[in-house]
Formats: sequence, structure tokens, C-alpha cells
Amino acid sequence: MEEKIINYNEYMDVANFLTLKQVADLLSVTWQTVRNYIKNGELEAIKLNNDRDYRINPVDLHKFIQKKYINKNENKKEEVLELMINNKNTKDCVLYYQNKMNEKEIIYRIKDVEIVPVKTSHSLEGYLNSVFLGDNIYILKQLLKHYKNKIDLIYIDPPFGTNQDFILYDGKTGYSDKITNTEFLEFLRVRLILLRELLSPQGSIYVHIDKKMSHYVKIIMDEIFGEKNYINEITRIKCNPKNFARKAYGNYTDTIFYYAKEKDNQIWNDITVPLTYYEIEKLFPKIDSKGRRYTTHPLHAPGETKDGPTGEMWQGMYPPEGRHWRYTPDVLDKLLKNNLIEWSSTGNPRKIVYAKDHKGKKPQDIWEYKDKGKKYSTYPTEKNSDMLEFIIKNSSNEDSIVLDCFAGSFSTLVQAAKLGRKFIGIDCLETSVTIGMNNLDKAGISYNYFKIKE
Repeated sequence: MEEKIINYNEYMDVANFLTLKQVADLLSVTWQTVRNYIKNGELEAIKLNNDRDYRINPVDLHKFIQKKYINKNENKKEEVLELMINNKNTKDCVLYYQNKMNEKEIIYRIKDVEIVPVKTSHSLEGYLNSVFLGDNIYILKQLLKHYKNKIDLIYIDPPFGTNQDFILYDGKTGYSDKITNTEFLEFLRVRLILLRELLSPQGSIYVHIDKKMSHYVKIIMDEIFGEKNYINEITRIKCNPKNFARKAYGNYTDTIFYYAKEKDNQIWNDITVPLTYYEIEKLFPKIDSKGRRYTTHPLHAPGETKDGPTGEMWQGMYPPEGRHWRYTPDVLDKLLKNNLIEWSSTGNPRKIVYAKDHKGKKPQDIWEYKDKGKKYSTYPTEKNSDMLEFIIKNSSNEDSIVLDCFAGSFSTLVQAAKLGRKFIGIDCLETSVTIGMNNLDKAGISYNYFKIKE
């Protein structure tokens, strides 16, 4: 194994790494012994400016101890884990697995590619309102040169590590989801790191994932975006209840993780959702002569007002003892004139509130956005367009840039364009890009098309 020699000032901050002395103290050996481990290729390290100036990634140290020390002295494993957890520069909870790359080196290791235009339909600057064909890891690196800290919203629906092929409706493979287990986790983690760098300070990311992998993905996202920037784990009802024969409960939900670049700074437009028919029936049980559903609210509230108009007589009555009118007499007169007051059987006035005037309810973390199914979709894994519209409305503004690097049928891009956002979409399969561009064309959306030069 060759030593990696880098220029610290030009490339990276090594504060998250361990020094030779820290590793030597942990292993109860001299720093020279640790250096020999490095020179012999047993322990991976980064060489800085001189023969003694090395830094060791805690992940690489963990692998080394497992191979060389654990069989001889089991407590070494506990010591290194304790060191990594208590190190102020590391996360409290990190997922370790084979071939996990050092975050500081990921962008450095990804090769540069040339991106060439295939179709040009507009003249927007850079890659705005554009779609790309190719491996997103290379395209994302190129996008970093133009859009670092500039993307307001990222939605991705990556392959779930299911080890399946998803077949298009014409009988051809839509995409292959053959990457599984730790290979899948690292595949996703590397791309999430690139996406974090693209997010603006007010940006946020939604990651749509299967429940089989979601608990692992949550730990990785905490590591990359910071647990403090976690906002929601959303459970989505994706289909009708299942009645299969296997010995298990039906699975009709999946997961969406919602993180911000900076939790207190992210775009949040507080979009409400309409009441359901059953909620309207319950909350507005009365029906007027025109068939409109309504309910009534008291016109008085707790607390006396001895001085002021809300404690005065109105329509020949005072508010009940210990209470005051919710509105001044002139407002009460206006409500009465507009037929918005109903008198109870005991002669108390109550305000009429119609269901049609309800502004909607705050959305919770369980969403029912069922996928449309084969008859109404153009791609096997196409997600509900109403859900995508809701996410885009809530977490971006007009002229925000919306990115989907597992774009599939380009549903995210279509909804973003319809809502006045700029978009960037990437997919690695030519069949997906062809279907996606067809969907953009049908919606009358202008776009430029690029691919990686072969």
C-alpha cells in the first residue's frame, strides 16, 4: 500500500484525525512502532509534511485493531471505540463497515469528467433547468464547481438495496437495484456527502428510502448532516393494505428522512393540508339551508373587562359573569348583519364558522400519498406527484434550485418547473432519461440535455 502524501494547507483540515502519539498511547507502543505499521502497509494513514507528521482516520484504526490486536487482546477494541466516541471531533454515533471511505478524501478521489451538451433548448446560465445522463457521482462533482452552497432543495429516491431488477412496462429493465448491504450504504453515503456540499445554508434534503435500510441510512445522515439538523422521519403510506400469504404484517409504508443544512435557517413555507371528508363531518356537524357545513363558536371568552368596549352591553345583554366579548360591538354588529351569528335555544349568540373557510391543518409525520400504479405512471418506481409538489412548495421558494440526482421519470423536475423553480436532474440509465425527457416535453417544459463524454 502506498502512503498518501498531501498538502495540508491546500487540501484538508485534519482535526478529525488521530496523531501518531494518540495511536501509540492507545496501543501502548512507541510512535516509531506506529510509523512502522504505516510504512509496512498495515495501517492506512495520511502523510503530511514530514516523516513524523501523519494523521490516522479512526475508521482505519478500528480496522487495523480488528485485524492485528483483537485476537490477542480483546479489550483493545473497547479502548479504541471509547477513544473515537469521546474524541470531541467525532460523532457520538457512527456506523462502521468495511471499505468505508474517509470523508475528507472522497471529493479528492472522484475523477473529473467532461460533460458535453446533447440538446440545447434554452439559454439559462450554467446547468439550470438541465438533465444529465451518467453516473451521478461524477456529475455531482462537476456541479460543485458551479453550485456549491446554492441548491435550496434536494429530493432523492435512490435504489433501496433490494437486489432486484425493476422492469419497465415495455418489458425492459427500468433499473437494476443490485447493490446491497454495506456496498449500498457506501454508495449512498458518498453521494450524500456531495449533496451536502451543494445545499445552500437555507437548503434541505428529503431522502426517500425503504424500511429495510432506513435505520442504517438514519445513522449515516446524522453523521453527514449532523444530528442537530435532523427534522423529521416521515412515514408514507405508499399503497393499499396488503394481504399476502407470508408470515408477517403487511408492509404498505416507506420512509422519508428530512434534514436541513442549518436547522434554524431552512426554508419552511408552512403549507397546510386540507381536512379529510371525515374530519369535516366531525368538526362541522351542522348544515345550513344551502347545504353548507358549519359549526359555531362562543362569542365570549374568559376574563372580565371592566373598562373598554368588550365589557359593554350588546343587543341588550352583557357578557356572562367573569367573561368578556371576543369582539368589539361594531365587529359583532357586522357579524350579525352578514348572518354569521346563530342564536342558541337559550338565547346566547354564537359565531358561525363554515367548513369552506377552514385554512387547513398542519401536516404531521404520517403522509398518505399512494403511488399511482402502472396505469397512471410512466416508470416502475415513479412517486406520487402530489407528494413531490407538497415537498417543493414547503421547502423551496420561486427561483430556488431543486435537484434530484436519481431522477427516474423526472417527476420531481416536472413539479419543480410547474411551481416556478429551477431544476437539475441526473439519472444513469438512458431509458430513464428518455422517459423523463418525454415527460418534460409533454408538460411543455424547456430543458438542456447533457451527458458525460465517453
